[in-house]
Amino acid sequence: MKEEPIQTVIQKLESWLDAFIDLIPNMAVTLLLIIVFLVLARLGSKLFKKLFSKASNNEALSNLFSTVIYAIILIIGFFIMLGVLGLDTALASILGGIGVIGLALGFAFQDIAANFISGVILAFRRPFKLGDIIAVNDIMGKVSQTDLRVTVLETFQGQQVYIPNSDVLQGSIYNFSILEKRRIDLAVGVSYAEDLEKVEDVVLSTIKNLEGVIDKDQIGFDYSEFDSSSINFNIRFWVEYPGEPGYLNMKNKAIKAIKSAFDEQDITIPFPIRTLDFGIKGGQKLSQMELKTNKGSNEESTN
Repeated sequence: MKEEPIQTVIQKLESWLDAFIDLIPNMAVTLLLIIVFLVLARLGSKLFKKLFSKASNNEALSNLFSTVIYAIILIIGFFIMLGVLGLDTALASILGGIGVIGLALGFAFQDIAANFISGVILAFRRPFKLGDIIAVNDIMGKVSQTDLRVTVLETFQGQQVYIPNSDVLQGSIYNFSILEKRRIDLAVGVSYAEDLEKVEDVVLSTIKNLEGVIDKDQIGFDYSEFDSSSINFNIRFWVEYPGEPGYLNMKNKAIKAIKSAFDEQDITIPFPIRTLDFGIKGGQKLSQMELKTNKGSNEESTN
């Protein structure tokens, strides 16, 4: 009686072994199919990129479609391998459970899905390309990589920032490269004693003769306010961007050039000053006040 369960187990194991042996040829074919479809998927992806590059230079869109083609080839291979292994019936039950599993995964990976969809939209809209200098959510840098999940920026401080595509799509995108130029705005102040017409002529002449300034007919100059110790003005001019000379380099050159021109023309950039006037409306002027010191007080008391 005790030998019957053992015999049953042995028979079961033997049947599994026989089934495994029968599947060995199919498993060998399946292994070969895995290699074949991996190679086909890679070749198909590279071939599409090569053909797409002749029609468009949109790398984000090229990466998107090449990834889709890669996945489609692998999925086709997966179904063929299931057929070779005789797992067609198991496939039906798997597909039946995908609906429930997919619903659960949808809630769990909704952020990933949002980034994926945003990546697709960005690939089609193409507000920037690799190498552009952009600013997103107060982060400014060069676009070094884009995919269906994140956009990678290299900041000017030497950092790599990975921004989710959903944040990029929902935020404001400032592209500093698309127009290939950038405006520099400088605020300067001059003394109240200066001739304002002369100041304007000197500043405009200085900026127009500065190497690196473009669109010289679009240079802007305007007096902005009466400050406490100066009359302030703004000078606005355009430089090529990105490129050499760079934005900060040109800003530095402009400030030094204006200062040198003011020194040559004896134009003063005043320090902040404060005037104390005690003679307003009945008060006594400071120059008319008698200053008493402790020493003088002691001498008076001694006398």
